[in-house]
Amino acid sequence: MTTKTSDTGRTSKASKAAGNEAGKASRADAFRPLLVDVAVPIGSYYLLKDAFGASTFAALAWSSLVPAVRTGWSAVREGRTNSLAALILVVNVVSLVLGFVSGDPRLMLAKDSGVSSVIGIGILVSVALGRPMMTAAVKPFVVKGDAVREAAWQRLASGAAAGSAVFRRKERLFSLVWGVALLGECVARVVGAYTVPVDTMVWLGSVIMAGVMAVTFVVSGRLAARPMECLLAAELERAGLEHAGLESAEPKARRAVPEAAFAA
Repeated sequence: MTTKTSDTGRTSKASKAAGNEAGKASRADAFRPLLVDVAVPIGSYYLLKDAFGASTFAALAWSSLVPAVRTGWSAVREGRTNSLAALILVVNVVSLVLGFVSGDPRLMLAKDSGVSSVIGIGILVSVALGRPMMTAAVKPFVVKGDAVREAAWQRLASGAAAGSAVFRRKERLFSLVWGVALLGECVARVVGAYTVPVDTMVWLGSVIMAGVMAVTFVVSGRLAARPMECLLAAELERAGLEHAGLESAEPKARRAVPEAAFAA
């Protein structure tokens, strides 16, 4: 009896450990697109420019390599375009083109806002097309690398769940908030570039960008991300109740069948 109990305990611990490892792996899978499509290009740009002393043009060109490969690979292998990788590639190309603009210091300050405008327009277009781009950013935080939560997300996103309509509206709203915020930041920085003294705008531009990002995180979280989490939790509870109902119904159905049927 003691041996059986200890074996059961070891099995339980092994299952828990396996579950933890699977959770870590799924979390890594969930965040990998963000790391590859966003963090790597941006990080490599600053690494090449600041640490290795590369020119702005060279840093932008080399940091475009990963999103370019990702975009081409998705188009060839999966028959679709990787939206995040494509957007980062477009942003880098626009920055390369604008990099040739020189001379007027106010124009140089204004062109920095071009990145925000390209991203904002790209996000708004994706909402209009019904494929909100910022879903890739919010999903890892809602799903948390859990396979059960991932399945619930898919049911809500595909229209198979009771709260699908509201969930998809919130999904679009999350991207809409970010698209509008980035366009607003672009407008504010362009206006500042031509109305505020250049020396002031050099540091004020970064303050505007950081402030817009912080406010947008809060607003998009309250208006969209948090309601999406609540809808996902409700879907998990509904699915759990259905599963429990099926399990309890099975022995009842078995008792209702005559013993002779099982004997046959």
